[in-house]
Amino acid sequence: MTAIKHALQRDIFTPNDERLLSIVNVCKAGKKKRNCFLCATVTTERPVQVNVVKVKKSDKGDFYKRQTAWALRDLAVVDAKDAVKENPEFDLHFDKVYKWVASSTVEKNTFISCIWKLNQRYLRKKIDFTNVSSQLLEELPKVAEESVPSGENQSVAGGDEEAVDEYQELNAREEQDIEIMMEGCEYAISNAEAFAEKLSRELQVLDGANIQSIMASEKQVNILMKLLDEALKEVDQIEIKLSSYEEMLQSVKEQMDQISESNHLIHLSNTNNVKLLSEIEFLVNHMDLAKGHIKALQEGDLTSSRGIEACTNAADALLQCMNVALRPGHDMLHAVKQQQQRFSDLREQFARRLASHLNSVFVQQGHDQSSTLAQHSVELTLPNHHPFHRDLLRYAKLMEWLKNTDYGKYEGLTKNYMDYLSRLYEREIKDFFEVAKIKMTGTTKEGKKFATLPRKESAVKQETESLHGSSGKLTGSTSSLNKLSVQSSGNRRSQSSSLLDMGNMSASDLDVADRTKFDKIFEQVLSELEPLCLAEQDFISKFFKLQQHQGISGSTTNEAEEMDGGILSRSYPSGVPQTISSEKDMIRQMMTKIFRCIEPELNNLIALGDKIDSFNSLYMLVKMSHHVWTAQNVDPASFLSTTLGNVLVTVKRNFDKCISNQMKQMDEVKISKKSKVGILPFVAEFEEFAALAESIFKNAERRGDLDKAYIKLIRAVFVSVEKVANESQKTPRDVVMMENFHHIFATLSRLKISCLEAEKKEAKQKYTDHLQSYVIYSLGQPLEKLNHFFEGVEARVAQGIREEEVSYQLAFNKQELRKVIKEYPGKEVKKGLDNLYKKVDKHLCEEENLLQVVWHSMQDEFIRQYKHFEGLIARCYPGSGITMEFTIQDILDYCSSIAQSH
Repeated sequence: MTAIKHALQRDIFTPNDERLLSIVNVCKAGKKKRNCFLCATVTTERPVQVNVVKVKKSDKGDFYKRQTAWALRDLAVVDAKDAVKENPEFDLHFDKVYKWVASSTVEKNTFISCIWKLNQRYLRKKIDFTNVSSQLLEELPKVAEESVPSGENQSVAGGDEEAVDEYQELNAREEQDIEIMMEGCEYAISNAEAFAEKLSRELQVLDGANIQSIMASEKQVNILMKLLDEALKEVDQIEIKLSSYEEMLQSVKEQMDQISESNHLIHLSNTNNVKLLSEIEFLVNHMDLAKGHIKALQEGDLTSSRGIEACTNAADALLQCMNVALRPGHDMLHAVKQQQQRFSDLREQFARRLASHLNSVFVQQGHDQSSTLAQHSVELTLPNHHPFHRDLLRYAKLMEWLKNTDYGKYEGLTKNYMDYLSRLYEREIKDFFEVAKIKMTGTTKEGKKFATLPRKESAVKQETESLHGSSGKLTGSTSSLNKLSVQSSGNRRSQSSSLLDMGNMSASDLDVADRTKFDKIFEQVLSELEPLCLAEQDFISKFFKLQQHQGISGSTTNEAEEMDGGILSRSYPSGVPQTISSEKDMIRQMMTKIFRCIEPELNNLIALGDKIDSFNSLYMLVKMSHHVWTAQNVDPASFLSTTLGNVLVTVKRNFDKCISNQMKQMDEVKISKKSKVGILPFVAEFEEFAALAESIFKNAERRGDLDKAYIKLIRAVFVSVEKVANESQKTPRDVVMMENFHHIFATLSRLKISCLEAEKKEAKQKYTDHLQSYVIYSLGQPLEKLNHFFEGVEARVAQGIREEEVSYQLAFNKQELRKVIKEYPGKEVKKGLDNLYKKVDKHLCEEENLLQVVWHSMQDEFIRQYKHFEGLIARCYPGSGITMEFTIQDILDYCSSIAQSH
């Protein structure tokens, strides 16, 4: 260990001007045993720094390198683990806890003792020594002394640190004198005792010479003492003069203090005057309202643009003066209180005058606008309020001022505006809807009136008024539809067309032109209402300074802003009772009160349209859905969006009721027992409905509603067709199913309705199945005996009799076969086929034109049966030479000639 300590001192610490005091060989606890050394060192220069240095052996050689150093002042705790038993483990708590295991307990104790002593001497810091024996700390064991190389003449010992610290290096002159002396005594190196004796003798000689010199200078000392006495006397005289000077300076000091105090008071007075002037200037500059502004507030013209601008500037200046942030104490000044009272009076007076003027403007606008209603009474247009909005927007800045200063009057103006405008709009909108209703109930292009409506205009008005509060139910008798009967093929077309209109009206009175006319009128009504509501809502937002959705703007608003000269502002100062959310609610409330008649009028118009023709619900659903979608894209929470959404619910209910009525009529349909069925009326009616709906709902937003209605209707049609087919007595069930499902399949194929693809396939399958069933059933009749004979043959084969042995059966021998075949010569077959053709023609209807299709299928099925009979003869009667008395070519010729003859 001594050699290692020597090497570390020489290689690591001496170049860094450090002394190594203690060393311990350690390794980290719990890890791979890689040894290193912890060294306690101090610097040789002042101030002394104490460090704990970690040194480890280099991996590339046998030399040691300095790895980590911690200052002793950063050490918080030394934990020896066990104060009683010998334990080589210990912990040092620096920035984190370092756990070590010493090579021996002695080295650990020596190192801890050195740390304790260095702490006591240099740091005086309270390091916590935990689990350390008190006896170990009291004994103060010395750090083992280790000599360093003689060339460096250093002594490294813990116990001799004080002597080392008191050592002082020789200065240059002392070093020079020692060198000269040693040069004169060369033997001093070899004989130190002789050199020391020589030095002692020379020192004694010098001491004697000094004593003699002192004794020789006694006279000079006496002279010196005398001079000192005279100097003391002079000092006394100087002190007396200094005392007199001090008294004079004291009086001067008192005078200067008085002057200084006087200057301080003058400075303080000047400072106070400057501050007072600043406060007065602040009050005058911020609380002085110009005479022009006062005059504008008291007498300003609120009718002209220049007067409104002057009043606006004056109101802003007044608000600035009233909202000035007064400094502490200003509100206690009498003049300030008077000025504030004056401002309050001016504000109250101007607010009262402004509110009165605007109320007059509202009333005058109602009268002026009413005078223009006459010219719109015959046109389906609403009066334009843009000039009124443009004139009022000049007061928008003043309304904002009123909102910030006197909310009570602002609220009163808001209520008055809603009262006046709601009455005005109610008159305009009711007249507008009256015109729309009259146009809807007018003459058709043939000059005829609707069968269910009154003929005179007064009666029309009475009819439309009766619809206020109506639930929109269809009127008129439905008993004729509920008791439908299937007539002969001659009048079937008129019977089918009578169901085209779901509103219980004849198709001859309602055509496409009438519905197109209704569609245009309804679209015009919505197109007139939409800009009216948007313009009014945007005006309310700008005039009453209420925050709304930024997307709600139109040409009216933009023009108003341009004419206003940029006077509008969208700033909303604090202190206003409404938040942005509540202001949006206030806009909706105002719009609801102003346009409270729109929703009931729209509902009445919808009820009238539904009464005229329930197909109109399709047009209204498409138009209303489009306008609701447009309004929601602009602002989903706006009054227009909410109102149109509510009306859309009513339209949707009418549409659903229309579909339900149609399904009910299908369910209640009855057929005649004496005539053939043909294409059922509700099947033709569904075709007309689907064609019309596809033309109306092309590119519509609410296509889903129609698709749901399609599903309901087509399922009801399927069920009703099967019900009628089961109840039919004149026409076979397969014919009813085949013809009607063929018609349904053709309709769906032509219209290409994507949501009914599954139903289209189902209709095709049902048509095919019932066609095949009808053909097989019908072909059992012409060759009945032959059919029964071969059915018996197949039954014997099924019982286990071999096919070639069937001919030995008494009932099915060759003679019986020849006997049956002779009963069906070619002439008889042709006659049977001709009768079959006539019967099929009697079953089928002309509208669907399926006779040739069915006849061709019967021909194919007959040929298939013929081949089957030939096969049975060949297998069961081999070598008999028995054949049918007609061939396949004969069958083809018979079928062709029969079809051509009819």
